[in-house]
Amino acid sequence: MAQDRLLFFDTTLRDGEQSPGCSMTQHEKLLMAHSLEDLGVDILEAGFAISSDGDFAAIQAVSKEIRKPRITSLARARTEDIERAAAALEHAERSRIHIFLASSDIHLQYKLKISREEALEQAAKSVALARTYVDDVEFSPEDSTRTDIDFLCRIVSVAIEAGATTINMPDTVGYSVPNEYGAMFRTVRERVPGADKVIFSSHCHDDLGLAVANSLAAIEGGARQVECTINGIGERAGNAALEEIAAALSVRRDQYTVEHNLKLEQLYAASQQLAQVISFAPSPNKAIVGSNAFAHEAGIHQHGVLSNPLTYEIMTPASVGVPANRMVLGKHSGRHALRSRLHDLGYQLGASDLEAAYRAFTELADKKKAIYDQDLINLVAHHKRHEDLISAEPISEAS
Repeated sequence: MAQDRLLFFDTTLRDGEQSPGCSMTQHEKLLMAHSLEDLGVDILEAGFAISSDGDFAAIQAVSKEIRKPRITSLARARTEDIERAAAALEHAERSRIHIFLASSDIHLQYKLKISREEALEQAAKSVALARTYVDDVEFSPEDSTRTDIDFLCRIVSVAIEAGATTINMPDTVGYSVPNEYGAMFRTVRERVPGADKVIFSSHCHDDLGLAVANSLAAIEGGARQVECTINGIGERAGNAALEEIAAALSVRRDQYTVEHNLKLEQLYAASQQLAQVISFAPSPNKAIVGSNAFAHEAGIHQHGVLSNPLTYEIMTPASVGVPANRMVLGKHSGRHALRSRLHDLGYQLGASDLEAAYRAFTELADKKKAIYDQDLINLVAHHKRHEDLISAEPISEAS
């Protein structure tokens, strides 16, 4: 694979679903899987086969219906997990088993209660076993960013020797910062024999609000797969948001020269599909897909956007599938936005009439959090009755 090709690994159906309130039925997973296929994701992690009968059935269903992305199931470094994952993926056009095993001392000591040497042995055996079922095996040293770098290199080396084709080094607890995370990838790729034969992957959590920044740093460090979720849903504070990474790569092509298969105009549709499935939308100020991502209220911003959207928008709404930007009228809005909205409603005001309308509008805006179209219509009608806006006439159909 060319080094400038970046793979998008979507884990909305697995890690994303682990977010409280985001559990999905099999039917809902299939709906979401079709949206992800339309979006163009390369790898779709459909679930954790051994976790429940429902997850196993959902992975089976996704494997049968979804043909373009590679379908994967998560598995612990245990024989029963790997066998269950392989069975769930039996009908996939292309399949992958994704094995994870803790590598940090705190996880080895307190969670798994095993030594480093035992971890190395488990890593080798589990990857080798998975390779007997599939030709594509991903290995993740869990909690990589809190793992001793020498031991991280050892366990990655063991996994590669056993047949791993992708090495994911996750920031499992959202602990890392960008320069540190990128440096980890460079170090491991330089020090581990055979590193040039595998794809390195990032998987970042957002506990410090750095998941996307860390993912981009990983790309700079040589990662050619990024693991992420739609709307950034996931454990605790969530995962790196797929739409944010994709938009950053598009807007800042001067910094990131990698190519990918995503259809950016499908981002908003995928976000909306997820919102319907889990019954809640992303935060209004969520980058790219939030309801305010392309909304403008401040007068200076509105004037600029009305003159040329590029003054305050670094991408077009259409480029990510958002229907249009929005001019939100409120107490920070200016005359240009008010005139534009009144024109849309069918009123053409002269300069003096606009000034009178604007004064009345600002008085109303100081009392209300949001100004609606009916408020503006009433405002114009009220002033017409008082002959303050005698020239405010509806625009004819012919105009």
